[in-house]
Amino acid sequence: MPTYEYRCRNCGFTFEVSQKMSDVKLTTCERCEGELERLISGGTGFIAGGGTRGTAERPACGMERPCCGRDQVCGERACHHES
Repeated sequence: MPTYEYRCRNCGFTFEVSQKMSDVKLTTCERCEGELERLISGGTGFIAGGGTRGTAERPACGMERPCCGRDQVCGERACHHES
């Protein structure tokens, strides 16, 4: 279940709540009854797909594939730079 972050437009109170994606957004601040806005954040929700960018399983750049913005492999050990 995703975690959403909310902030009150009136008092600035910020909090997180776990909700189903189909749940209705919260609208009223529990502290001052002001209007809430749901914030967009990186969060820790799940990601569908099999991407491995930035993970340990990613193949090393250099000898096996291009890296550091190059169009061809460089023939050296992995440089650990992101383009």
